[in-house]
Parts: sequence; C-alpha cells; structure tokens
Amino acid sequence: MLRLKIVSPEKVIYDGEVESVKVPGTQGAFEILNNHAPIISSLGDGRVEFTASQGSQSIDVHGGFVEVKKNEVCLCVEV
Repeated sequence: MLRLKIVSPEKVIYDGEVESVKVPGTQGAFEILNNHAPIISSLGDGRVEFTASQGSQSIDVHGGFVEVKKNEVCLCVEV
C-alpha cells in the first residue's frame, strides 16, 4: 500500500492509503505503485486518479509537483 497526500494552497484534498496513483507528468502521464523508486516530478494539467479500498477516485489538477519516497506519495497541486 501507498500513503497518498494531496494538498493545494487552500486545503488538504486527500490523505490516506491507496493501491496506485496515476499522475499527469509534464513529460507524460505515469503510474506509481508500491515500492516505486524515489522521484520528484512536475505535473501538468490533467487528472490525478487513485485506487483506494473505497474504489477509484479522481481529481482534475492544473499543475503542481509530486514526490515519491518510501511508499509515500505527496502531491502539491493547483485545483
């Protein structure tokens, strides 16, 4: 499992455990799974999709950054 935290300048949008996360990287979309290599990447406009125990959810974003390390995924985004 991954720990996902999505924050915007206004509020925490999501904070919980997920199975996978798809993000709109500026060089193309990519998926983050358990034990993903550490990475920091910029995000473009698009949809962040994630699968949790409650099912799949998505959020439209207008840029930001993602950091992945030790099964923790942190997104700082504009919504």
